[in-house]
Amino acid sequence: MNPRKLLIFGGIAAVLVVIAAAGWYFFIRDDAPEEVSLAGALESINTPSATATTSATTSAGNGSTATATATATTGGSGSSSQAADGIEGDWAVSSAGDSFVGYRVKEELARVGATTAVGRSSVITADVTIADGKLVSGTVEADVTKLESDQGFRDRALQDQGIETRKFPTATFVANGNLAIPDGLEDGQAVNLTLPGKLTLHGVTKDVEIPVEAQLVEGRLVIVGSLPIAFGDYDIDAPSAASVVSIDDNGTMEFQLILERA
Repeated sequence: MNPRKLLIFGGIAAVLVVIAAAGWYFFIRDDAPEEVSLAGALESINTPSATATTSATTSAGNGSTATATATATTGGSGSSSQAADGIEGDWAVSSAGDSFVGYRVKEELARVGATTAVGRSSVITADVTIADGKLVSGTVEADVTKLESDQGFRDRALQDQGIETRKFPTATFVANGNLAIPDGLEDGQAVNLTLPGKLTLHGVTKDVEIPVEAQLVEGRLVIVGSLPIAFGDYDIDAPSAASVVSIDDNGTMEFQLILERA
């Protein structure tokens, strides 16, 4: 073949390879939302705030522990105003920011490969009461029929497979009462603590302990957390579809709550 033609054909082939690679990156790559974090939750309410960094671990008084940071909130109100308002009282989901409950599961799709399925519902209610420095009660309920991911076929499949949202339309977490709250939270510091309670999913109720991060920011209580879920523990069979090669037998429940005084 003429060397010039060979060079031209070689150049065309190289361009096609680049186009194919770009198509894979932009249209097929795993583009799942980031895992929940306190920084992400704070960003959702557009409140400038330092992120949480562990600095000290304190006893919660009932066998659990809470880790407070020495980083105070920045922005419209400092830690002094947080202390003035305090955290005592009743709390409910705020219209500010993005509150949601959702799942994160590894799967493999035909012609796509390994990816992360993430679905979230923003139709949730929360009823939290704090008094005398303790979490007196806390209930969060999510409408799982409103779970949305980046694939409509996946959302429709979950109506009658997997968590079967048509039969089990809600998921609920009820925290155990009498949990001591670390002092740093009232001062506007970020804290880590573990919430023991009961999780009801797919009609099955289990005792769980959910690690969470929390911070009081300009009168709003921001809480994020996640929990590994083994499907078998909740009698959940992994959904199947022609486009699905495989799905892990476990996943992660995650949530982001922006609360305000009820």
